[in-house]
Amino acid sequence: MAEREIRLWGDPVLRSPCAPVTTFDESIETLAQDLLDTARPSGRAAVAAPQIGVGLRAFAYDLDGRSGYVINPEIVEVGGELRDIDEGCLSVPGLFFPTPRYEFARVRGVDAANNPIEVSGTEVFAQMLQHEVAHLDGQVYIQTLPKETRRTAMKEIRAAAWFLKN
Repeated sequence: MAEREIRLWGDPVLRSPCAPVTTFDESIETLAQDLLDTARPSGRAAVAAPQIGVGLRAFAYDLDGRSGYVINPEIVEVGGELRDIDEGCLSVPGLFFPTPRYEFARVRGVDAANNPIEVSGTEVFAQMLQHEVAHLDGQVYIQTLPKETRRTAMKEIRAAAWFLKN
């Protein structure tokens, strides 16, 4: 179990939809622990499997005093207002852009033993749930931005010291 390197924007794994987990064995327990270890360092909130180069539907979080992971997550409910919230991403380091997110989100999935779990939250926690599930669908938040904001974001990404360094 270990903290894993984060894949950066431009890596094809970030733009590919993830496969569902179908085999629940020691490798899935290891993946869940690696995701947790990678989400825990200061300044982080969560990490999705493709961000560590794994094309499976799983993410882990460590946010607002809550820590855990979800395998095969699906958003089953969103609510409240759709608001622009400054959002960042470990795969787009140092850049933040207003991103439309609902104030509430609920996710259902399973744990490493294939037992059902449900996670929900409001505000920043809801934002994180929506952000991580989008990663598993092959979408980085930059792709969801309005046209002009996306254009600005892409300009800043191309100017970033880390761009195309992976």
